[in-house]
Amino acid sequence: MKKVLGKALGAAALALAFASPALAADEAPAGKWQVKVLATSVLADGKITAVRKDLIGLPAGAQTDASNNSFTPTLAIEYFALPNVSVETICCFTAHHVTGAGSLAGAALVDHALILPATLTAKYHLTLPGGIKPYVGAGGAWFFYIDERAGATAQALGATRVKLDNDAGVVVQGGIDIPITKTGLGLTLDAKKYWISTTAHFYTANGTEALTTRHRMDPWVLSAGVAYRF
Repeated sequence: MKKVLGKALGAAALALAFASPALAADEAPAGKWQVKVLATSVLADGKITAVRKDLIGLPAGAQTDASNNSFTPTLAIEYFALPNVSVETICCFTAHHVTGAGSLAGAALVDHALILPATLTAKYHLTLPGGIKPYVGAGGAWFFYIDERAGATAQALGATRVKLDNDAGVVVQGGIDIPITKTGLGLTLDAKKYWISTTAHFYTANGTEALTTRHRMDPWVLSAGVAYRF
């Protein structure tokens, strides 16, 4: 995470050096729409917060961890209802797997889970010299889980199928938009923190639910890319 943030800060400093003299505050693009194409890093949690059913017999100290996704292409679409107030939604798919921790260290529990993090936020933008716009925002999210697959360890314990529940949560964000031309093109940096959970259901070959666990996902989502306002 420190490496990702370091690169992001370096990109911001470089952009500020070029952008500030290029665009005065009163020359900032006045369009109501902004589209962003981003490279995103998703840093998830995945810890067990509750065991609701256990026919397998989890060992004491059993814990889990979700993998990070260091690069996810992301599209953000933003509408400015007022000059400094906007709403934004994002579209991306991020893939993760879940492994054991604690007494389950090294266990392959979920080999693959594709997440669609449907998100809608309201944002407030400040205007600095050069048209630079730092912002803060907050909103809601609904995580959709697709194509989950039981890992090798889960299958060896008799859980041949896994299902993760779609669930709702909240999100806060902060970032900065940096203009680089007078025609609406700019650079953007964004950080989001989600608070959201899911329930994992592990089933045997005959359809019996053998294990049900609640997990905290709570990812940090860090993005950098280009923006175009029109």
